Amino acid sequence: MLDPKHTHPVASQSQTQLKDIEKTLPLRVLSEAGWDHWITKGYVIVRQAVPSASVDRLVNLLWAFDEKDPSDPATWYAPQRREHKMLELNNTGMLEIYHHQYLWDHRQERRVYDAFVDIWDREDLWVTIDRANLNPPEREPSGSEGFIHWDVDTSLRPLPIGVQGVLSLAKHDEAVGGFHCIPELFHVEKWAESQPVDRDPMHPDTRGLKSIHVELDAGDLLIFNSLLAHGVRPNRSKNRVRMAQYISMSPAEGHDEAERAERIHLWREQDHPQRDAFLGDPRQWEKRNGPTATLTDLGERLLGVKSWDDKGGRDPR
Repeated sequence: MLDPKHTHPVASQSQTQLKDIEKTLPLRVLSEAGWDHWITKGYVIVRQAVPSASVDRLVNLLWAFDEKDPSDPATWYAPQRREHKMLELNNTGMLEIYHHQYLWDHRQERRVYDAFVDIWDREDLWVTIDRANLNPPEREPSGSEGFIHWDVDTSLRPLPIGVQGVLSLAKHDEAVGGFHCIPELFHVEKWAESQPVDRDPMHPDTRGLKSIHVELDAGDLLIFNSLLAHGVRPNRSKNRVRMAQYISMSPAEGHDEAERAERIHLWREQDHPQRDAFLGDPRQWEKRNGPTATLTDLGERLLGVKSWDDKGGRDPR
C-alpha cells in the first residue's frame, strides 16, 4: 500500500521493522558485512546489480526519450513538459518513462530480485512501478548542499515499514552529486526523544549533523530504508549528467485485487501511476515507440499477473 502522506510503498502486512528481522533465508546477494550495514546504517549497495551492456542500452534510450543529445550540452536544459503537482519535483530531471522493455529487464534481473529477497527475508515480492532520472549540471551555482527529508511520516507509531532503491546508470561521485544521507537519523525513535513534540515528521532538524555522500558506479543498486533521512545533492560537474532508474520491491499485496488490477493495467497500457508524484508523458512516447514489455515468469509474479501462491509462494527457479 502507499503511505498516505507520500507516494512510496509501505508494507501494510509486515509487523517487524526491517532492521529487526531475524533471518530465516540464507543471504543470496548481500554479504554478512552488507547485512550488518543495512540493519545499522539503513542502506546497502549492491555492486554491479545489472550487466553493463543493459545499462548502456538504457542510457541511450533515455537520451532518445528525453529528446536530448549526450554530446551537446545545449540540449540538456529544455523546459520540462509538465508542471509537477508536487512542486519539489520540478526541474529535478524526472523522466516520465515507466514500462519500456529495458526498464522491465532490470526489474526482472535475478540479482536485483535476490537482493530484495535478502532485505525482506521473503520471496513473494512486487516491484514498484517507477521511472528514471536524467539530471544535468547546475547552470548557476545554487550554494545549496541539497535537502534532507524522510519519505514517510516519522511521527506515526508504529513506524512505517518501507524500502526504496536507486539503480545508478552513470558514475555518481562528489562532483555529480546524488544520494546523501544521515545514518545517525536512521534510528528515528531514539533521536526523536531529544526533539520537540511538534517537530516536522518529514524534515529533520539537521543542525550539528553531517550528511554522507554515497558514491555509485554505473550498474550499482542502492537500497535504503524509508526511515533513513536522505536527499539529493546538486550536480556540480562541468559536463556530466546524473542518470538513474528507480527500482524497489515490497511484499506482494495479492489480497488487494484493485491494486493488482491497476498494476497490470499500467503495464499493458504503458501508462503512468495515477498519483500526484507521477505526471505522465504528454507525448505518450512509450506507446508510440514500442510494444508492451515482455515479462519472464519472475516478472509476471513481480507485477502480479501470476500469484506467488501458484507455487506456494516459493521462488520460481
